[in-house]
Amino acid sequence: MKRLNIKNLVCPHVLNMQAYSSARMEYEGKEGVFLDANENSIGSVTEELHNRYPDPLQADLKIELAKTVQLQPNQIFLGNGSDECINVLIQCFCISGKDKVVILPPSFSMYEHASKVMNIGLIEVLLKEETFQLNVDEILKQSQDNAVKIIFICSPNNPTGNLMDENDIENILNNFNGLVVIDEAYQDFARNKSWVNRLDEFENLVVINTFSKAWGMADARLGMLYANEEVIHYMNTIKMPYNVTQHTINLALEALNKVDVKNQFISELLTGREWLENQLKEIVFIQNIYPSDTNFILFKVEDANTLYKYLLSKKVIIRNRDKAPLLKGCLRVSVGTTAENTKFIEALKEYKA
Repeated sequence: MKRLNIKNLVCPHVLNMQAYSSARMEYEGKEGVFLDANENSIGSVTEELHNRYPDPLQADLKIELAKTVQLQPNQIFLGNGSDECINVLIQCFCISGKDKVVILPPSFSMYEHASKVMNIGLIEVLLKEETFQLNVDEILKQSQDNAVKIIFICSPNNPTGNLMDENDIENILNNFNGLVVIDEAYQDFARNKSWVNRLDEFENLVVINTFSKAWGMADARLGMLYANEEVIHYMNTIKMPYNVTQHTINLALEALNKVDVKNQFISELLTGREWLENQLKEIVFIQNIYPSDTNFILFKVEDANTLYKYLLSKKVIIRNRDKAPLLKGCLRVSVGTTAENTKFIEALKEYKA
């Protein structure tokens, strides 16, 4: 088992902080006369009641979610999307102007954005050009810098779509004395075993997921971060008190009782992905279609910018990744409904390359 002294990684000022506390948090019951928070006790102007503050620690949802992922509630942090999970983690463990994180382009841009906002140093180690796999030797070499606190690994990776090699990730976990974040936003589509199952093996392992993808709840803004309970404790210490709305909590509780619907969505999206891949193979100007373990496909053409603008003119919006490292000429398309997929392919067939 990989052991780690979490206190040595936490920002010193965080170690001495007390979490935000309210009278509602100090009262254990759910029934009572609540006159502590200056709320509008009469009600809300909307039909659905929103006049009471939500549980700042989302206890009921964490209990149900813990059953789903087979963890303890104190191993779960919930945020306003996975973006907040990333932000709070960096705030907790990285000192502005001093510490660094390692990112692995091309990858999810939020790791870079959040780090820059907080004036955290960035070390970039490109993925391997042919396979988009991890350059483990270079990652470990760059991570010898004592200022490096976090390595961000997206698996399956956005925007390349591939799972990262499990042995490579394990090698990094075993040889880096900081936090290794595995972002599994697209893990449901890969059908591999989640790294959540190995949290007890590695005290430096952090896993992020979201309700935005397979669950179909992007506008609910709910991200999950799973980690050592000590990591979660410090993150809860510095987070904003009411970061997840009661409406979102209720939606997530409803969703957890509809796993069969989620699984049907996954099945339909994977079928759609296969159909898109087969259709793209028939289009002569597409130079490469990269293997996908996600609900999107990365493909390469001669002139991505011109094709992207053409598709916009047809009211088909995909993502232009031409300017990302290693992705010259690449575009990323999400799997849509049958009608959306068909319109996309028809537009491509009409394109004069």
